[in-house]
Amino acid sequence: MYHQVSRPPSPWGQWVKNVITLTNKEFQTLFSDKMVIIIIAFLFTVSIYTISTGITTEVHNATVAVVDHDQSQMSNYMVSTLQPPNFQKPVYVPDTEKLSDGFDKGDYIFSLEFPENFEKDVRDNKHPTVQLSADATAVSQAGVGMVYIQEIFNKESYNYLKKTSPLEQLPVKVQTSVWFNPNTTSHWFFSVTNIVGFIFLLAMMLVGAAIIREKERGTIEHLLVMPVSANQIALSKIISNGVVIAMAAFLSLMFVVQGWLGVQINGSIALYMLGTFVFLFSASAMGIMFATLAPTLPQFGLLSLPVYVVLRLISGGDAPFESMPTWVQSISQFSPVTQYALFSHAVLFRDANLPIVGHYLLEMTVSGLIFMFFALKRFRSMLDKQG
Repeated sequence: MYHQVSRPPSPWGQWVKNVITLTNKEFQTLFSDKMVIIIIAFLFTVSIYTISTGITTEVHNATVAVVDHDQSQMSNYMVSTLQPPNFQKPVYVPDTEKLSDGFDKGDYIFSLEFPENFEKDVRDNKHPTVQLSADATAVSQAGVGMVYIQEIFNKESYNYLKKTSPLEQLPVKVQTSVWFNPNTTSHWFFSVTNIVGFIFLLAMMLVGAAIIREKERGTIEHLLVMPVSANQIALSKIISNGVVIAMAAFLSLMFVVQGWLGVQINGSIALYMLGTFVFLFSASAMGIMFATLAPTLPQFGLLSLPVYVVLRLISGGDAPFESMPTWVQSISQFSPVTQYALFSHAVLFRDANLPIVGHYLLEMTVSGLIFMFFALKRFRSMLDKQG
C-alpha cells in the first residue's frame, strides 16, 4: 500500500495564506464597526456634495450699488448687464456718502460710480473713468468679481456703441476656449479634490487606528503567539482598509460626482483606480508609521491630523499649486498627496494616459516603500517590546 504524504506548504505559500487569514479578520473587524462604515459612506456622499456645491470660487449673488451722475442710456445699459446668478439686481444710491455708509454696514460688495457726461465723453473718445470699488473683506468674491465686471463692461460697451453708431470692426477678435470645464464651475474641481482628501484622511486614520486598537484592546498578544510576521500584519490592514476605501471612492466618483453633481469625466476610470490603490498603499504606510510613534489613539490623532491638513493644503488641490512660494512647491513634490492630486486631475479631466502620468505612480510607490520601511522597522520594535 502506498500512503500519500502531504507536503508542507512552501514558505511563500504560507506567507500568502497568513496574509489572507489576517485580511479576513480585518474585514470582519471593519464591517462590525457600523459607525466607521457610516462615516465612510457620509464622507463620500453627503460631504462630497455639500462641500463641492457650498464652496465656490466664482462670483455668485453678489450685491452691487450704483451712483449714476450721468443718468444716460449708456450708463443704464451698462448697469443692466450685471445680472443673476452672478449679481443681485443693482441698487441705486443717491450719492457717495450713502454709498460709504452702505459699505460700512456690509450691505454691498461692489459699487459703481458713473461720472457726469459719461456717454457724451465716450462718444467724443475722451475715455471717461467709471469708479469700481469692492469690499475686500469678501476676499474671494471681491478679487474675482472685479475682473468679472471689467470684462462685462469692456464687452458690453463695445456692443452698445456698435448698435447706436457706425463703428468699424475691431482689427483683432479674441476667441476664448475653455478646456475641461466649459462653464468654469468650481464644483467640478472641488468634487474630485475632496475625494482625494477623504481617501488620504481615511487611509491614514483607519489603518493607524487599527494598529493602536490592537495594542489598547490587548489583541496584539494574540498575534504574537501566531506564526505571523510584522509585514503580514501591516499588509493585511492595508489591504482590508484600502479595498473598502477604494470601493467607496469608486462609487462616489460614479454616482455622486458624475451622477449627482453632473461632472464630466474625460479620462480612464481604470487608470484612476490603479493610481488610487498605489496612493492608498502610500497613505496607509504613513498611517502605520505614525501609529508606531504614538502610544495612544488621542496622541495618534494629534500627530496625524496636522500632517493631513498641511499636506492637503500644499497639494495643489484646494489652492492653485503655481501660486505657492517656490520653496513650498519644492517640498510638496515629495508628498504622495501632491502626486495623487496632480495624477487625479490629469487622468480624470485631461484624459492623460499611462506614459504621461506614469511618473506620478512611480513617485507614489517610492514614497510608500519609504514609509513602509520605517513603519515596519518601528512596528517590529513595538512588537518586541510588547512581547
